[in-house]
Amino acid sequence: MRYLIPFILSVFVFGSCSDSSNPETKKAEPVPVKKQSFFPVTSYIRGQIFEIKSKGVTPLKYITSKNHTDSAWLKFDQLEEAVKEFLTPEIDSVNLTTLFTEKNFLDQTIAAFTFTYDPTGQLPDSMKLKRWDVYIDPENNKVKRIYMVKEVSKSTSLQLTWQNDKYCKIVSIVTDAAGNSAVEKEEKITWDF
Repeated sequence: MRYLIPFILSVFVFGSCSDSSNPETKKAEPVPVKKQSFFPVTSYIRGQIFEIKSKGVTPLKYITSKNHTDSAWLKFDQLEEAVKEFLTPEIDSVNLTTLFTEKNFLDQTIAAFTFTYDPTGQLPDSMKLKRWDVYIDPENNKVKRIYMVKEVSKSTSLQLTWQNDKYCKIVSIVTDAAGNSAVEKEEKITWDF
């Protein structure tokens, strides 16, 4: 018995050795490249708008500018108009995969899977969308939040935060010639009362 174990080990060790000069040795096949598939952000936002309309909840819009806040009730057809800047370009499972790349990780500080979409390189001048993030609840696999950044001009950018089933907020940020940024206006639309 004590000679059996060393014998079996030696058979495995010597049997696993191979001569790399043998022409019959199989070459490693290339590993197929996995195609990126982005979360369909645009469809998600349109689906949220559809749910708000179907529930019959009238959204309330708060506009804050220069430390002054006003509010107004929105009609259902005004909701899509209010967020139209973030409905183009269409972000779906295959669109924009040549311009952006996805990175994901479990962020335990916010208890969410975070999917970050950043440019792969220099974006065309016509591409106003600069980046976006999708946060998924790891317990129920539902979207918690979406964050998007668009540059509407050289001095103005828009940031959208869409909180699932609760509200969305659009922040307009202006940058002066010296590179200083300031919030020009904040619009928050809520439908969770």
